[in-house]
Amino acid sequence: MDGIILINKEKGCTSHDVVYKVKKIFNEKVGHTGTLDPMATGVLPLLIGKGTLCSKYLINHDKTYIVKLELGKKTSTADSEGEIIEEKEVNEEILTKENLEEAIQTFIGKSKQMPPMYSAIKVNGKKLYEYARKGQEVKIEPRDIEIYNIELLNFNKKLKQIDFEVSCSKGTYIRSLCEDIAKKLGTVGFMKELQRKQVGEFCLQDTVTIEELEKNIDDKNFVMQHFLSVENIFKDEQKIELNNRKLQLFLNGVKLTLEKLDGVYKIYNNDKFIGTGIVNNKMLKRDIIL
Repeated sequence: MDGIILINKEKGCTSHDVVYKVKKIFNEKVGHTGTLDPMATGVLPLLIGKGTLCSKYLINHDKTYIVKLELGKKTSTADSEGEIIEEKEVNEEILTKENLEEAIQTFIGKSKQMPPMYSAIKVNGKKLYEYARKGQEVKIEPRDIEIYNIELLNFNKKLKQIDFEVSCSKGTYIRSLCEDIAKKLGTVGFMKELQRKQVGEFCLQDTVTIEELEKNIDDKNFVMQHFLSVENIFKDEQKIELNNRKLQLFLNGVKLTLEKLDGVYKIYNNDKFIGTGIVNNKMLKRDIIL
């Protein structure tokens, strides 16, 4: 199988745990387009077989999350897995629908965001969480992010918790966003729960859990309901039909002259999908070959 399987990651396991299990199920090479924290759940697209070659086209996808933010406490990791390192009073008067909506919507748009210390961003060849675990300080540079939309879903005055949905660009840290929202509300806070609802066009309703996949692995129809072929991944790209002679040259790595605009194209021979090619300056070269 070559393509993408859409997994609904469950709470408590790492993305690498999921990759390992899916690799055993399919006995194929498996990769991912971006991890989810162990405490997070939701959409985790996994690349299967030659689908791993599509990674470069999928890593920049926008994402949508359902988030639960708890106010009044700050943790070492900015989520529920860390130790509480600060507590601060929460003014209950701010916990109204109007105030909360006004506060969170100030984050819509482009901004600079400071990533959390417990993250996999590398500084001088080491991941930030490696510095954090040793109590070492390191200079962190803010990153360019964009919040496309943010919507208040619910709030609980007694528990001091806010539920919201956010659509954002690649590289946005929801843990940092939670801390920033809490600061905007005059207190501290941490990300209590996180569910990834969508990655690009990949939606939660199209996913399958590892348990469901293991139970139904012999049911081809079931598996295919949650699987996208390489051809389907590039469904919106234009098609190029090559005759047998040009196909052989193309497969051998020869660049072909073609009057097409620059971009990625689906390559066919006798209506059979061969893979993808890239046109640059009127020259077509091979890209992903199945």
